[in-house]
Amino acid sequence: MDLSPIIISFQTASIAIIATFLSGTLIAYQVFRMKNHGLKILLNSLFTLPLVLPPTVFGFFLLDIFGVQQPVGRFLLDFFAVKVVFSWTATVIAAVAVSFPLMYRSAIAAFEQVDSEIIAAAQTLGFSERKMFLKIALPLSINGLLAGGVLAFARGLGEFGATTMLAGNIAGKTRTLPLAIYSAVAAGDWALAQKYVAIIVIICLLMLFLTELFSRKSRRTHA
Repeated sequence: MDLSPIIISFQTASIAIIATFLSGTLIAYQVFRMKNHGLKILLNSLFTLPLVLPPTVFGFFLLDIFGVQQPVGRFLLDFFAVKVVFSWTATVIAAVAVSFPLMYRSAIAAFEQVDSEIIAAAQTLGFSERKMFLKIALPLSINGLLAGGVLAFARGLGEFGATTMLAGNIAGKTRTLPLAIYSAVAAGDWALAQKYVAIIVIICLLMLFLTELFSRKSRRTHA
């Protein structure tokens, strides 16, 4: 059994979750603290959109951004000699893009569980937004954020549609576990497909167990 899809998947999901966790948490907190409810609804809808879009449609958007004939893709190629399409970098970008909404929604939910009276008291004491985030919101929301991070990691690990569109299915380079399963089935190698499926099912079950563990801790914190 070729182990490269497993290695590529873990490398991709590990890099992606760092970017997703940090950006999802920080952006969610900024939206959470907004006073303009109309703008909050708009941003919540925008940042959650990838969850409901068909993966191939979202992959098309990414391809339309990073393709070598598009402004961003051309800029990266001309000035940094970086070709995103059909590269390992593309698998990371796809994983970040599709897993971000899960992290964002989980972070919003975690921040909304923080007692508003604690935040009001901190404001009365003159806490800056940065201090309020680091000293109050983050510690009280950490279990909810970790639960979201685990889900986002699992989502990035299982990404298929957008990865296929942007990164392709190149053996040893961009072929992740989901793509390896697809390739094995297409080649008629049912036994190999079953092995890859068993691996990803076990990983996802572990991720769900950790998510439930952190979610329970979060509920106890805010009980």
